[in-house]
Amino acid sequence: MMTTAEGVVGPGPAPQAPGKVKAFLRLVMIEHSVFALPFAYIAALTAMYLADRSVHWWTLALVTVCMVGLRTFAMAANRIIDREIDARNPRTAGRELVTGAVSVRTAWTGAGVAVAVFLGSAALLNPLCLALAPVAVVPMVVYPYGKRFTNYPHAILGLAQAMGPVGAWLAVTGTWSWDAVVLGLAVGVWIGGFDLIFACQDVAADRAEGVKSVPARFGVPAALWGSRACHVVTMALLVWYALATDAGAFFWAGLAIVAVAFVYEHTIVRPHDLSRLNRAFFTVNGFIGIALFVCALLDLAVRGLTL
Repeated sequence: MMTTAEGVVGPGPAPQAPGKVKAFLRLVMIEHSVFALPFAYIAALTAMYLADRSVHWWTLALVTVCMVGLRTFAMAANRIIDREIDARNPRTAGRELVTGAVSVRTAWTGAGVAVAVFLGSAALLNPLCLALAPVAVVPMVVYPYGKRFTNYPHAILGLAQAMGPVGAWLAVTGTWSWDAVVLGLAVGVWIGGFDLIFACQDVAADRAEGVKSVPARFGVPAALWGSRACHVVTMALLVWYALATDAGAFFWAGLAIVAVAFVYEHTIVRPHDLSRLNRAFFTVNGFIGIALFVCALLDLAVRGLTL
C-alpha cells in the first residue's frame, strides 16, 4: 500500500516488466554470449572476404540476433529442465528459478520469444538457414538431459556450440563449407574442454544426486587431463582452419596468443586446487574468443576486407 501525509491512498505500483526482463537476462547469463559470438563473426567475415571482400552489415546483424536468440533459448531451457537438480546443489541453489526471482512461466515465455527470434532471423537470411534452423535447436534441448543418461554431456554441449560458425558461414553464402566445419569443430572441442573444468566444482553434488559427468565418473584429475587434450585438439583444428583459409600474420599471431592463454588456463587449475576455476572458466576463455576475433579482423582488414 502507498501512504501520504493524509493516509492510505491505495495499492502501490505493481512490479514493473523491466524487472522481470533483467531477472530473465540474469537467468540466461546473457553476457556469456561472448564465448561463441566471436567465432561466428570470424566465420561470417571470412566468408564475406572470400565472396567480395566487403562486410555485409545487415547479414552480420542477423547472425548476431540468431546467435543470441538461440543461446538465450538454450540457457533458458537448461535452467528450466535442471531447476530441481539446481535446488539440491549448494552452488546453484541461488539461481533465479530456484529462488523464485523468475517463474517457470516467465522462463518458458522468454525461451519461446528467443527461439521465435532465432527462427525469424534465420528466415530473413536465406532458405537453407531456415531449413536447418530447427536442427540447431535439438542439441540445445538434449544437452540438459544429457547429464541424466551419459557421462559425456560435455560432448553434446560441444556439438551444440560447433554449429555457430557453420551457421554463420551458411548465413553469408547459402552454401556448405568444410572450412567452416573445421572452425566449428574447434569451437565445439574448445567449449567442451572448458566445460570439463567447470564441472569439476560439482563433483560431490553430482555424485550425491546421480548427475553424470566426466569429473563425477572418472574424477577431477582425469577431467583436467581430458580438458588439456581437448584444447590441444582445438589448437590443431585452428591451425587447420588457418591453413585452409590462407590466413595471414595477424591470425597466426592470434593463434599464438590463444596457445599461451590455454597454457595459463591449465596452469592455474589443479586437481586439489580449484580456487581459481572461475578465472580459468570465465576470464581466460572470454579473453580467448575476443583476442582471436580481434586478430582475425585485423588480418582480414589488412588482406583487403572493406569494413
